[in-house]
Amino acid sequence: MPVSPPVRRTPSISHQASVDAVAVFALLVVTWTATRVVLAALAWPELDAHPFPLLAVFGRGLAIDALLAASVSSALLAVRALVHGGARHPRGSRAARAARLAVFASAATFVAIAEVLFWDEFSVRFNFIAVDYLVYTTEVIGNIRESYPLVPLLAAVAAAGAAGALLLARSFPLRLQPAWSWRRRLLVSSSAIVVAAFAGRAAIALDDGTESTPSLHADVPAQELARNGPASFVAAYRDNELSFRRFYATIDDARALRLAGPWPRPQPAPSIERVATRAARERPRHVVVIQVESLSADYLGVFGNPNGLTPNLDRLAREGVSFTELYATGTRTVRGLEALSAGLPPLPGQSLVRRPDSAGLQTLGSVLREHGFEATFLYGGYGYFDNMNEFFGANGYRVRDRSDIPRDRVGFANIWGIADEYLFDDALGQMDRAASHGRRQLLHLMTTSNHRPYSYPEGRIDIPSKTGRSGAVKYTDWAIGRFIEAARSHPWFDQTLFVIVADHCGSVAGKTRIPPQRYRIPAILYWPGHLAPREISALSSQIDLPPTITALLGVDDGGRFFGQDRFVAHPLERAFLGNYQEIGVLTPGERGERDLVVLSPRRRVEQYRIAGDGSPRIVAVDSSKADRAIAQYQLADTIVQAGRHRPDAGIALIDAPSPPDATRTR
Repeated sequence: MPVSPPVRRTPSISHQASVDAVAVFALLVVTWTATRVVLAALAWPELDAHPFPLLAVFGRGLAIDALLAASVSSALLAVRALVHGGARHPRGSRAARAARLAVFASAATFVAIAEVLFWDEFSVRFNFIAVDYLVYTTEVIGNIRESYPLVPLLAAVAAAGAAGALLLARSFPLRLQPAWSWRRRLLVSSSAIVVAAFAGRAAIALDDGTESTPSLHADVPAQELARNGPASFVAAYRDNELSFRRFYATIDDARALRLAGPWPRPQPAPSIERVATRAARERPRHVVVIQVESLSADYLGVFGNPNGLTPNLDRLAREGVSFTELYATGTRTVRGLEALSAGLPPLPGQSLVRRPDSAGLQTLGSVLREHGFEATFLYGGYGYFDNMNEFFGANGYRVRDRSDIPRDRVGFANIWGIADEYLFDDALGQMDRAASHGRRQLLHLMTTSNHRPYSYPEGRIDIPSKTGRSGAVKYTDWAIGRFIEAARSHPWFDQTLFVIVADHCGSVAGKTRIPPQRYRIPAILYWPGHLAPREISALSSQIDLPPTITALLGVDDGGRFFGQDRFVAHPLERAFLGNYQEIGVLTPGERGERDLVVLSPRRRVEQYRIAGDGSPRIVAVDSSKADRAIAQYQLADTIVQAGRHRPDAGIALIDAPSPPDATRTR
């Protein structure tokens, strides 16, 4: 009797789905753990190296990784279980599976490399900046191409993908099984969807709660290290806009007005008399604001830097009015632009520059236009980035960016913009044009050269291009010095107030989420022969510059700017600091220390004592300082939400609550 050949059972797509889900889970957990190890090595000098804190970091991180990996692999299982095309030949199934695993492994490697590069730049996991980068892909991809060895990186990603696929295929081999029934596939798919939803939500919640973990509290590097990059990215995308009254501590509106108001504030008499060396009635005819990309105060020699990177800025600081304790409002260019134009504290969520309903605001440009000025915003890059052109064009400024500058006048450019020297050359032409037509000019320039890839024309300074930020800082300083010297030969120079200020610092890493020493920036007012050289050491904010400029011009701005003229006899000492979610107020403390009140979502209020060396320690919350900080941000939020920060809003005081939940307390 003939013997029948054995029946070969071929693996089904449904069965492959379960094996692949386990393989992807293992791949993600291993990759994310390895990423955490690499980031820990990069952050090692700032980490507490004792065993328990490190165990807390890696233990919590592993829990977040496992939950998110379970969510991703469950979602994959749900989809694959429903896609059933019947049995397939083993060889074809294995080839298709290997290709899928290679794609997953390559993607995981790519994200891991992106996390390491992002950490190297910002010392945090993915956040709002990473979300923004997905919007402006041209600049970001160009920046990557110009800053990193792209071919070796992609080759490494491909190699890792191939190696990962081979390892996973061997570790999780296919076993020949009959296909699942449609009932079983439906049950598996629906169950996997539930697991994916709950595991993903739990991972993001655990990631969000890292900062409140007792073992990690007040240790920001450890908090960030314990987090998961993709989970943090999802949270940042979700929290793109934050309602101050919904998520932050508030007080009664009438009390907030008493503590922070009234608004508009009475405008003190123009104060140029206290700083002028000529007749008090003499005023600048033009203003040139040079906002420098990523210029930390620590880069300047007048702030103690021994490397000689800023000889021109050091000279201008000594010959002009130099602010030695002025702080940026945020960590992004859009925050600096917001502060120098609208003059508002950094409210949670996106800057006003990025918000869709920010047309017709009261800005430095709109105020000066009412007094006969032409206001121009000049940017060396493409102004669609970060919505710059739209914001400035809708708020009293004439806009000019890289696309408006003839190519034959640009000798060097990278993905972010033209080299600063060519931006300043165009600025000279803009000032000549305005002066020749008898127009007063506010020219607000935004530089780009002090930005990765840190490239600039060769032969300008003694540091080669693309060797790091030090060279970019020195080149920008050279370009500013060249611009000022060139301007001296123009007839409008003696009538022009130059304002040189950074948009934000070059680094934001620190022991707290708002490390004040990473917000201190230089600011110089330069009008030689008119403004007597001096230092202003009062604790000041970036938002104080617009009312200071209008006071020097003798322009009545109605007291509507939130900041304060820094030349008044006894200026209010405080600085507003923010990082999208956390917002703070820095004030003088005891024995030369500073007090930092930090407001966070979930109505959290914390207070830090900042020593002279910048080291923080958490202290009990001083209710008077906390309430004043809350009041100031609450008033700013009311001003924006009620539309009062607009020229046509009238001059009535804000003296009543607007939103229905305005009296909610902490």
